[in-house]
Amino acid sequence: MILESTITCPVCNQPTTETMPTDACQFFYDCKRCGERLKPLAGDCCVFCSYGSVPCPPVQQDGKCCE
Repeated sequence: MILESTITCPVCNQPTTETMPTDACQFFYDCKRCGERLKPLAGDCCVFCSYGSVPCPPVQQDGKCCE
């Protein structure tokens, strides 16, 4: 399982590598460059699934997340 994902802000295109939580979904992420608060896109469970280079651990493991 991969625990690091690079989130790319859709506003300023700043990539930031973060360690994903393994016990919860992360619904919000504040861009460290522009301050934009990211939320999951429709149909995604967390910001890593929407903006990350790697989906969250539950999706990697089971194909579903935080139901």
